[in-house]
Amino acid sequence: MTVGIIAQIILVMLLWAACFPLITVGIEFAPHLTFATLRAFLAGAALIIVALALRQPLPKSRRIWTMLAIVGAGATSLGFLGMFHAAEFVSPGIATVIANTQPLLAAGLAGIILKEQLTALGKAGLALGFMGILVITSPQILTGGQENYILGVAYIVLAALGVTVSNVVIKRIAGNVDALMAMGLQLLIGSVPLAIVAWATEEPTTIRWSLPFVGALLVLSLFGSALVYWLWFSVLEKAPLNRANALSFLIPIFGLAMGALFYGETLGWMQIVGIVLAILGVVLVTRRGTKPARMAG
Repeated sequence: MTVGIIAQIILVMLLWAACFPLITVGIEFAPHLTFATLRAFLAGAALIIVALALRQPLPKSRRIWTMLAIVGAGATSLGFLGMFHAAEFVSPGIATVIANTQPLLAAGLAGIILKEQLTALGKAGLALGFMGILVITSPQILTGGQENYILGVAYIVLAALGVTVSNVVIKRIAGNVDALMAMGLQLLIGSVPLAIVAWATEEPTTIRWSLPFVGALLVLSLFGSALVYWLWFSVLEKAPLNRANALSFLIPIFGLAMGALFYGETLGWMQIVGIVLAILGVVLVTRRGTKPARMAG
């Protein structure tokens, strides 16, 4: 991968890391899924408006529409549902860490579907990244209040599974459809199930509109969703999924830093060790961590 692509991925990871703290701010003012629905709809609408302004065509293939529906259900419906509910039970820094087990899940799917096979270095890198996650989260796992913590982790794992499947599907369609149009459509498609569940289980009219809520909603929608998905789709048009996805292990570092700055979360020696392991994992995967597709089989 070129330096430009790596810089683009790092920007994506930084923006993703900012999502959990902003979700924590927003859910103080609005029901969880109502907030998630607004985020998805505003992000999708923004991308579609830009795509139409640039005269980008709608997809014509039924296959592409099916793939976009799968991405919407995974990344937006399941992903947002898991993230927004998890924010109630798990601190922003820890939530950001656990969510990024998805590169490990994606590596398996990418090997089967995309024929992206990991080298020995790549496998070692993913193992180190996973060890880093375990080390970072172990202090909170061993403390009290485990029932709510485990429920929060379950929501995050649900989100990670949705994102995993969607990433593999995005890689399959990358280059066959305009990035703005594709990501805008999947966000709008994914917002529909969220809206239905929110209407059935919540009171959308109880939103307390305020400057902090509007600010969190706009930043999450325009930067944490619209910009992020467009950048990520663009990355997957040029880079193997496993190598790009490995940089997700940087998100815990950004997330813990934000947690320390804005939520008073402390970094102990175990978190520092976990951060070092995560960085080593990223280095191993990005430095010849995958085999070319023609060698896979």
